[in-house]
Amino acid sequence: MRLVFAGTPAAAVPTLRRLAGEHEIVAVVTRPEAPLGRKRILTPSPVAQEAEALGIPVIKAARLDDEATGRISALRPELGVIVAYGGLVREPLLSAPAHGWINLHFSLLPAWRGAAPVQRALIAGDVELGATVFQLVPALDAGDVHAMRVYPVADDATADDALASLAVDGAQLTAEAVAAIADGSARPVPQQGDATHAAKLGLDDGRLDWTESADAVFARYRGVTSEPGAHTALDGVPLKVRELARAQDADPLPPGALRGIKGGVLVGTGTVPLLLVRVQPAGKAVMAAADWFRGLRVADGATVRLDVAAPANEGNDAR
Repeated sequence: MRLVFAGTPAAAVPTLRRLAGEHEIVAVVTRPEAPLGRKRILTPSPVAQEAEALGIPVIKAARLDDEATGRISALRPELGVIVAYGGLVREPLLSAPAHGWINLHFSLLPAWRGAAPVQRALIAGDVELGATVFQLVPALDAGDVHAMRVYPVADDATADDALASLAVDGAQLTAEAVAAIADGSARPVPQQGDATHAAKLGLDDGRLDWTESADAVFARYRGVTSEPGAHTALDGVPLKVRELARAQDADPLPPGALRGIKGGVLVGTGTVPLLLVRVQPAGKAVMAAADWFRGLRVADGATVRLDVAAPANEGNDAR
């Protein structure tokens, strides 16, 4: 089958690679180079790099406008496949391929329609994640379902961990859906259940509120790692939380209160403490939380407590 594939991040690469081995991909559509790293070097997307390695023509487009629509339609694809492209497919492009477009979405639709399904599911404390391949329609993530699969998630998996796993499993699911469309056996069914929305994450979504329960704080940390990143503050100075873990048999601490132990730093929550493992102070490299805590030179008997409210300058300095 002649396919056009649209995707941008690393999570889309396994599906591109899988489909390229089974079908003719006439073009890959991806977003243009983006500035990455401290030096903000313009870098091709992971999908663009994979397409180049596979020898597939690439169409770079920030949005699927008339020009992009014309270039794609001229290739006469039979089916469009989209995985986290980062833009909307509208008419007339939506109907350009003979079989329309299908979308691999990393949730159990209609749960978590939108830009950040895995992240929002983890923040909400969902114990199961999933992937859905559905027929693209004008309404957001609302089309009929070709295939769906539930995947258990480890109770300490971050969004990065979960996406890496779902990307591989989703490639298999998408390949099965494309095969069914190709041989005429596909029978998509309407979505069932109540829809929830997975809005794009902002910086403030990463702020940890130590007055919440340990379960809620840890769920938020998992959902925002690595982007936009978990963060807190000490006396108004931002502190990124690079690695957080559950503590074992720790005595209670007041919310935000710190106590150094072997292997990390305990921090109090609204219930039981959690363990800071790695942190990144403002303007410094990532370091062991124990080393950061020792550097505070806390006097014997003194109490150090992380801020439980957002620092006033977090929008500028917590990145």
